[in-house]
Amino acid sequence: MRLCSIASGSSGNCIYIGTDTTHLLVDTGISKKRIEEGLTSLELSLNEIDGILLTHEHSDHVSGLRVLLRKREIPVYGTKGTIRKIKESRQLGDIPEDLFQEVKQEEAFTIKDMTVTPMHISHDAAEPVAYRFRHDKKNAAVVTDLGCYNDYTVECLRGMDALLLEANHDVRMLETGSYPYYLKQRILGERGHLSNENSGRFLSRILHDRLKAVVLGHLSKENNMPQLAYETVRVEITMADNEFKGSDFPIIVARRSGVSDIIHI
Repeated sequence: MRLCSIASGSSGNCIYIGTDTTHLLVDTGISKKRIEEGLTSLELSLNEIDGILLTHEHSDHVSGLRVLLRKREIPVYGTKGTIRKIKESRQLGDIPEDLFQEVKQEEAFTIKDMTVTPMHISHDAAEPVAYRFRHDKKNAAVVTDLGCYNDYTVECLRGMDALLLEANHDVRMLETGSYPYYLKQRILGERGHLSNENSGRFLSRILHDRLKAVVLGHLSKENNMPQLAYETVRVEITMADNEFKGSDFPIIVARRSGVSDIIHI
């Protein structure tokens, strides 16, 4: 498998994951042009995409969907709640009905040679999910937009060979920044976004010797910095009560508006 962030941040998200024969996008929250440019850098085209997996209906995850599907009709996978919200949207509501494929949390499905399992996450959307992927005994996951994690989340993500995980904000930057109070409370809440510190603490519970790489994603432009996210997560791992240090694993910070390094799994 290959995992690559085409863009990941509070202003737009699109992640590629695939094998030699199966090519998937997780979210389409950037323009069609940028998605196609990202695929070109991976030596792929839109004609080769086998499915689009939606995590939830917020604009930074779906804003490019309508235009993309005008170029080529691609199956769109999402939960019942996510699909309902997209159909209700003025910007997205005229997508052909037969493109939607409803998925359910913890019910695995297959797209060619990849097995995909949606998992519950805590976020202020209709029915949000993250996705786990399996191919040839290798496992990866794309997990963003979660305000908190629990034992269920930890168990779902044990044994991953690669993981893209949210590190959205630095708590101090958010608290002292210009966002209005209600928005700060939303982001900090249990249905908001994962901070750098909590991302590192979460990783500390699922690390293992076979983990090849961690990609930190969905960084806020206003309330985070790539180097700060990187260093904070490393420190939290090192300080945790486990055998690992932050330097034991490759940690990559996804670019907000550009293609990141490819992770080969």
